[in-house]
Amino acid sequence: METERLILRHWRDDDAKDLFEYAKDPAVGPIAGWPPHQSVEESLDVIRNVLNQPEAYAVCLKDDKAIGAIELKLNGRSDIFDSDEECEMGYWLGKPFWGKGIMTEAAKEMIRHGFEDLNMKKIWCAYYDGNERSKRVQEKVGFRYQWTSKDVDVPLMHEKRIGHVNMMTREEWEAENS
Repeated sequence: METERLILRHWRDDDAKDLFEYAKDPAVGPIAGWPPHQSVEESLDVIRNVLNQPEAYAVCLKDDKAIGAIELKLNGRSDIFDSDEECEMGYWLGKPFWGKGIMTEAAKEMIRHGFEDLNMKKIWCAYYDGNERSKRVQEKVGFRYQWTSKDVDVPLMHEKRIGHVNMMTREEWEAENS
């Protein structure tokens, strides 16, 4: 998939160095619920075993450099919903690219893909308390607040957090994009 500034494509083994470059930053992973990467080998393992899902994409600049990730988690990969007609969007972006509208651009394309290409009826999105950047992306692209949960398990960080859940229906998206 392509936008004005970005290419969203499946991850490749040769992205491991780029992934490590941004995923090692302690400002990036922990706020999203995962620890900073410790090596290029760990990043390669994540590409092969986590980012290998059908709707997981590298967020790339037009030069094809991976600078972040975005995924539509299908049924069975989220604890928010239990329907084949719903998915959950998750994302992160390398710190040097924050504040430039890049993730908003990527998220809009993924939402379009979810509704038009995958025929989803609802797309969910969540963020942990304190992750104001993620909250802002969700607001900009049209997600509506649904609920807040206390004591959300964050297994990779071995802790519990407050989580906020948002959602968008296909009808809402169509009304905004017609």
